[in-house]
Amino acid sequence: MNTLAELNRRFAVASKLAFEALPGGFLVARVDTDFGSATIALQGAHVLTYQPRNHGPLIWLSKFAKFVPGKSVRGGVPICWPWFGPHSANVQFPGHGFARTVPWQLVEARALPDGRIRLDFELIQSDATRAQWPHASTVRNIVTVGQELEVELATTNTGVAPFQLSQALHTYFEVGDIRRVSIDGLDGSDFIDKVDGSSRKRQEGPLTFSAETDRIYLATSGHCVIRDPELARSILVTSTGSRSTVVWNPWIEKADKMGDFGTDGHLGMVCVETANAADDIIVLKPDETHRLTAQYRSIKD
Repeated sequence: MNTLAELNRRFAVASKLAFEALPGGFLVARVDTDFGSATIALQGAHVLTYQPRNHGPLIWLSKFAKFVPGKSVRGGVPICWPWFGPHSANVQFPGHGFARTVPWQLVEARALPDGRIRLDFELIQSDATRAQWPHASTVRNIVTVGQELEVELATTNTGVAPFQLSQALHTYFEVGDIRRVSIDGLDGSDFIDKVDGSSRKRQEGPLTFSAETDRIYLATSGHCVIRDPELARSILVTSTGSRSTVVWNPWIEKADKMGDFGTDGHLGMVCVETANAADDIIVLKPDETHRLTAQYRSIKD
């Protein structure tokens, strides 16, 4: 496992990449390039913050987020892996898998020729993770910080038998006021409405928000736009390796119960998740690698 001293000795890039410890022992990478800045935690290979240069923060992190080893952090880009939602057979296993709450190893960090910074993390397997996921595999999260934020989750089957995989990049985007936000790119898609008993419906026109929203959009195109008139910008989300998109906002009552949103915290965020979920399950054969990628770009209106 990486130590703070080892991280700075092996991977620091002068004036662009350094490592520090937050209260509670959370190790984080601080990235600051000519194009943008980011903070990434070693636990979960979890992007906590990202802000393009000359733009406001793109990724939302709760002001009341708790940095406790072994617990998920409210905000950023949590990784749901190797299953999305509840485990199909064991209700004792954590929802959305264990990847976001266990240590990852930084295996490579470098400045690219164009000035971006790329970090390559690999999940550290243990007896506890193998008890929940007995399939021989490796998973890496590759984060590239530039004028856009790029995240690539790569799973390789290193065993002799196929296995099924569901997953998501559970990305929290910062918005000015969710009540004024709309999302384009989902029109005509069928979705599972988890707020309404998992009934199946069809999206008509842009998606807007006036209550709790928890939907899995099916057979999506890998391209959608978050339109935010309050912040006078749009966020372009593009993805590959995914045919499902999850959209979530807990609204007032559920956010209050969670305890780490704060008063009206739900107004400043929306999750648009690049996923393999519901009908979109990956079957990975021996020696195959599946790559789930997402790119996030801020466009001023």
